[in-house]
Amino acid sequence: MIPIQPETSLTDAPVTTRDIQHYMRPGTLQLQTLPPLSLYVHLPWCLKKCPYCDFNSHEMRAAELPEQRYIDALMADLEAALPLIWGRSVQTVFMGGGTPSLFSPQAIDQLLAGLRARLRLAPNAEITLEANPGTFEKDRFRAYRSAGVTRLSVGVQSFNDDFLRTLGRVHDRAQAIAAVEEAAQAFDTFNLDLMYALPGQTLAQLRTDVATALALAPRHLSIYHLTIEPNTYFAKFPPAAVEDDLAADMLDLITDLTGAAGLQRYEVSAYALPGHASVHNLNYWQFGDYLGIGAGAHSKLSFAHRVVRQVRARNPELYMSQALAGQCVVQDVEVKRAELPFEFMLNALRLAGGFELPLFAERTGMPLSALQAGLQQAQAQGLLIVNGTHVRPSVRGFDFLNDLQALFLPVLGAVPARRP
Repeated sequence: MIPIQPETSLTDAPVTTRDIQHYMRPGTLQLQTLPPLSLYVHLPWCLKKCPYCDFNSHEMRAAELPEQRYIDALMADLEAALPLIWGRSVQTVFMGGGTPSLFSPQAIDQLLAGLRARLRLAPNAEITLEANPGTFEKDRFRAYRSAGVTRLSVGVQSFNDDFLRTLGRVHDRAQAIAAVEEAAQAFDTFNLDLMYALPGQTLAQLRTDVATALALAPRHLSIYHLTIEPNTYFAKFPPAAVEDDLAADMLDLITDLTGAAGLQRYEVSAYALPGHASVHNLNYWQFGDYLGIGAGAHSKLSFAHRVVRQVRARNPELYMSQALAGQCVVQDVEVKRAELPFEFMLNALRLAGGFELPLFAERTGMPLSALQAGLQQAQAQGLLIVNGTHVRPSVRGFDFLNDLQALFLPVLGAVPARRP
């Protein structure tokens, strides 16, 4: 998973490499401890660009992938970043894309070996690989498990062939089922991705999709509302939108069906059996740190007196050239103090269980008073429940999450609640 990032205007021109002392100089924040650290590895190629996708992905046939050159670039990128995370243990690794399962098991094995040689991986670190049923072949998933992957995330999106064609997916229903069945045999924990509110989708069709998914016994289910993102094919040629009331009924149906199957909705779009939540994604939502390597990858890194965000060059060929030359970072900015409360709450409020208030001070280095106005407005509007030091969205707050999050923007008054 690529974390939500603020919109930025980027070029692929590298920024000047900064010495570690630049990040360690005095500043306005006071972080007593550093957050848990994750690693995100972006593998940017896919067989076909989906019409709804705004991720940094590029079409390429598997036989043409520059596997070795890209892995060499990733290792060079990581080595250049090591001074920023020196001595810190990496809790999780997530290989996202694109379609990472286009890379051969041998390449993934080499990549993970390179990471282990350069990083201090925590014992039993969660290591996730995104996979597409369209790149599936028998025993491939077992080979990824042998390489060290501990968790697979299978991007099914739908089990309906008509909707799969509408979404531009390269697999069909039979391939999706075969891939998930193989994942279940190869991995103790695997995730299945679905989408809903698809063009022309009915409640009955959604019920069939979710029932098919649940019959395959995934330990974790991510279900995303189809959204029209800028700079996508669907943005230029929008499909028929599902009415808001129907989309709300669909979400209620999803929650009911997953709950009956024993999966708990622990995040806005994520449902899991006990013990099978995504540790990597939880670190994002709890405002942990992550180093992102690969074309277009984002990083969020904390230091004693500041929080920094970085972005790598997006174009894969340019990224490889720049990374091998030690200069692939194209943006390096310090998060403004005034923006930290919103950035923290943008993530933490996605969790059904909420968070403990001391976590805010721990992760941002700011006093709890920075949240006070937003907390009061959110409680007054019935969007938030505060019980002692524990904060969580109300049922209404989860339904109107965009409005709840917006209350913590640097300058914003109370706004009327609306469904996102």
